[in-house]
Amino acid sequence: MKILIADKFPAHWKEILTKQGHTLTDHPELDENTLPAAIKDNEILIVRSTKVPAAVLDAGTALKLVIRAGAGYDTIDTAHAAQKGIAVCNCPGTNSIAVAELAMGLMLSLDRRLFHNTRDLRAGIWNKAEYSKSKGIFGRTLGIIGLGHIGQEVAKRAAAFGMKITAYDPFASTDIFEKMHITPQTDIYQLAAVCDIITVHLPDTPQTHGLFNKKFFDAMKPGATFINTARGGLVVTADLVDAIKNKQIRAALDVYEHEPKAADKTFDYAPFAGVENFYGTHHIGASTEQAQDAVAERAVEIINEYASTGKFLFKVN
Repeated sequence: MKILIADKFPAHWKEILTKQGHTLTDHPELDENTLPAAIKDNEILIVRSTKVPAAVLDAGTALKLVIRAGAGYDTIDTAHAAQKGIAVCNCPGTNSIAVAELAMGLMLSLDRRLFHNTRDLRAGIWNKAEYSKSKGIFGRTLGIIGLGHIGQEVAKRAAAFGMKITAYDPFASTDIFEKMHITPQTDIYQLAAVCDIITVHLPDTPQTHGLFNKKFFDAMKPGATFINTARGGLVVTADLVDAIKNKQIRAALDVYEHEPKAADKTFDYAPFAGVENFYGTHHIGASTEQAQDAVAERAVEIINEYASTGKFLFKVN
């Protein structure tokens, strides 16, 4: 089959696809504007962060399958793909551990103010008295919003740290809550009121877009921690910044309401300039070697199942 790879993809798995008889065109630099001209007669398109709007789908005259090499697929126009008879498949669960590890890392970094510690040491400042004031996370109440693959992986790790865990997810079965000893909450505002730390693991949909806004941050405890490693559109940036400044909320984001394109080397940091209790990373939640290898393996599995049987594994549209 003819496959266009329009994002980073491990070399080892590209070699495997070639040996299996597939024809690869590898252009990781493509974006939503240049992709329509490059799609040509490829039957399969593989993307990670690259957006796939209707224009790309319309240009793919032979296109039958779009694979999102990751879990979320909000960057792909799945409805238009369905209208054109193009399947969209994702790779659920393959990067859950990587994202959970980052969420835990941000949690610990904020509590111990690791960035501030390092910044002052590099400036030749010794301030042990100031940095000995961390609360610690043992015994703290962690609220998980979204108890899918990633949320459950976070819960496992938080339990090992001795945290009390509560969660909100109307789609999760009661068995999951009981099996993992997680206290359910009836809504996100009730959860916000009782938690010391909150971590978000939701898709960006019309129902969840902008869900974390002034109303939510007003419901949080003063001085509590908010972490988002899911999707930038879930959070109203201005409301979060206001909560950090006026309610002493600590926050860490891996994703942003307005992110630069993959090829860009600059980021509009203005909303967070001078905001001391904010930590940020570069949308790297799923970017470990382990996760990328697992995602690629799943993508190859999807391709070979379609090539041999015509069936679409993990179809989302």
